[in-house]
Amino acid sequence: MDERTPAAPGRTGGVVPPLVSPGPPLTSAQRERWSRHLLLPAIGEVGQRRLRNARVCVVGAGGLGAPVLQYLAAAGVGRIGVVDVDDVELSNLQRQVVHGVADVGRAKVASAADAVRRIDPDVELVEHHVRLDEGTVDLLAGYDVVVDGTDNFPTRYLVNDACVRLGLPEVWGSVFRFDAQVSVFWGRPPGGVAPVQLRDLFPEPPAAGAVPSCAEGGVLGAMCGQVGTLMATEVVKLVTGAGRPLLGRVLVLDALEARWAEIPLVGGGARSDSGEGTGSRAAVASGSADQATAGEVPVRTVTPRELAALLAARTDAPAGRDRMVLVDVREPAELDVVAVPGAVNVPLARVLDGSGLSGLAPEAPTVVLCRSGVRSERAARALVAAGWSDVAHVERGVLGWVDDVDPSLARY
Repeated sequence: MDERTPAAPGRTGGVVPPLVSPGPPLTSAQRERWSRHLLLPAIGEVGQRRLRNARVCVVGAGGLGAPVLQYLAAAGVGRIGVVDVDDVELSNLQRQVVHGVADVGRAKVASAADAVRRIDPDVELVEHHVRLDEGTVDLLAGYDVVVDGTDNFPTRYLVNDACVRLGLPEVWGSVFRFDAQVSVFWGRPPGGVAPVQLRDLFPEPPAAGAVPSCAEGGVLGAMCGQVGTLMATEVVKLVTGAGRPLLGRVLVLDALEARWAEIPLVGGGARSDSGEGTGSRAAVASGSADQATAGEVPVRTVTPRELAALLAARTDAPAGRDRMVLVDVREPAELDVVAVPGAVNVPLARVLDGSGLSGLAPEAPTVVLCRSGVRSERAARALVAAGWSDVAHVERGVLGWVDDVDPSLARY
């Protein structure tokens, strides 16, 4: 089972040799536990020993990380690291199936660790309760393969650039609404296979606020299970050398149509001469999505409590050109979850293209609101550019309003 036919030199995709050497012989109990793997010619006992000797780091204990963690533990992976800095929130439970109601408020890494240990108490579970940045990302060097289940662009590019630099294979997935993508990236694959990375698919991260997140646009919870289990399968294939990994191929899922499609991906277009992600790109990717683009003048901010005071004062003020206008630039469906009273809804796209400005008064004091403060900052700059003289946006957005002003509202 260990013989593999290498791909032709420079070819994208193809078979690669097993990533991990076999560990110690299996005990009788282990042979029984993983007997269904032992029956598979492409895995067998040697493959199971490779899994038991493998070190896999899962970045993100959310919608994608949850099924990945469960199935890697069930598959017998010996050491699993989980990286996440967030706590469990009620809105996570729709898709993040390693967490339950009793875990709300706990660190996600702790909740996920408990779930993994319930599956297999012998797994060496390493909790990395840190935010990945340039100073912490090298913790990935202690693993054989990295799984990216994150939900924000800066971290995705940071992880990919680190994997390229460290020579680690990366199993990558992305979900949004009813659509998903899965692939495997590897900056220095063996067997003559061409290198490929995230920057070959998407050379640069989008501008802050340009692409809505799942928290803003929604995601089908069950689809996270479909995609996460596929990602776990790719990890097993890489570790054991079974089959053909998704190197140089991107699987695209349209869940509403129940249709998978495959897109070829040619590597090498976004790398420097050293074969690694460039430093400038890594710096962009590691920056905060809330930071202003270089050269832009930051717009004024108000806190949620200051907004509450402005709204109270507006109630007592007569209608007129000096009356403050609150503009909510979220999508209409988001207002169905939680809305701040007295706001006018003009989605960000209609602010940016100007189609939603006709009903607003440039001379009126204007405060812009979104979910977290990213889209509102972008909209506020657009209003200033369009001639508005008195514009501010709400820091932390609706999330801050719920936290600081009205905790009875839903937090999403």
